[in-house]
Amino acid sequence: MMRTIYFDNNATTKVAEEVAEEMRPLFCELYGNPSSMHTFGGQMGRKIRLAREQAAELLGCEPSEIIFTSCGTESDNAAINGTLAAAPNKRKVITSRVEHPAVLAVCRELENRGYRVVELGVDGQGRLDMEELERQVDDDAALVSIMYANNETGVVFPIEKIAEIVTSRGAIFHTDAVQVVGKMPLDLSKSSIDLLSLSGHKLHAPKGVGILYVRKGTRLSPFMLGGHQEGGRRAGTENVPGIVGLGKACELAARNIEEENNKVKRLRDKLEKAIMEKCPDCRLNGDKENRLPNTSNISFEYIEGEAILLMLDRYGICASSGSACTSGSLEPSHVLRAMGVPFTAAHGSIRFSLSRYNTEEEVDYTIEKVPQIITRLRELSPFVSS
Repeated sequence: MMRTIYFDNNATTKVAEEVAEEMRPLFCELYGNPSSMHTFGGQMGRKIRLAREQAAELLGCEPSEIIFTSCGTESDNAAINGTLAAAPNKRKVITSRVEHPAVLAVCRELENRGYRVVELGVDGQGRLDMEELERQVDDDAALVSIMYANNETGVVFPIEKIAEIVTSRGAIFHTDAVQVVGKMPLDLSKSSIDLLSLSGHKLHAPKGVGILYVRKGTRLSPFMLGGHQEGGRRAGTENVPGIVGLGKACELAARNIEEENNKVKRLRDKLEKAIMEKCPDCRLNGDKENRLPNTSNISFEYIEGEAILLMLDRYGICASSGSACTSGSLEPSHVLRAMGVPFTAAHGSIRFSLSRYNTEEEVDYTIEKVPQIITRLRELSPFVSS
């Protein structure tokens, strides 16, 4: 059986063995409802409290500021809609053109409901237009939602500076930090961030669990109504195995931050440097300095990203396309379009995203195969002159 080399960790990560072990008893042995009055169910409540403390330790916040959700998308939706419901007299929302669809789709729906939505632009390296941000945050701005780091390019925005600008002018600041948590150190106790979203499956926890951080004192209407769970802020019986797994993953992430920023970054740089040297007519997308330590987005001129992915897959290499072509659209990535990446390059963009489980051997194997694939596809391409 062909081995799998997994360089698609910004899409999802493997569940850490330690996380799986922590979750295992909660399916068939310790299965009580945390809301039950009996001792058997009460055990689950204690485990949730521990997970909340583990998450708070990683984020540098109070456990009471943690709301467990089903995923990053729910956290984003809850942050945006909950903020606006709590501030009915303000009708302006500010975001960026390169946000994840979990934010962009919500903001565009808000336009249909009569809100004024401003999408800030980025430059050719994917950096936010800070002057435009300062101009747009006025008295009518209820919420500014800017991602901490871009999922496609890895570009990290100056979030602390943005948060200070926004909150000093009386608006609420939310950041989608799904790609950042576990890769970069955070200390929300020293930050101006009001709301922050994360998703478990991006940091070696299972799918189906996430967190919305809500700074103490931030006004937020509940997104889901029903029971008393999460202090009345998010109704619904808790996903105890997922929450416990996420807590353990947060504990491991705090322990492995240094490895992410050393070993993983070194492997990413080695892979990127070799591909750029061995493959002519390619370009790195995004700010080379201010980006996540695990992410590399490379465009290969004159060939389609999905063709590259299919060839990589034949060798057992998993990556992602920076183009939306794989979802049936002929349009390139909205992120690369916003950055002004040329059409001939945007369609041939590939994202490699590593984790602490990747090895030097896997990088060497990929460095060997990628140039062969690019050469072969260019030989077949009608856009490349012979």
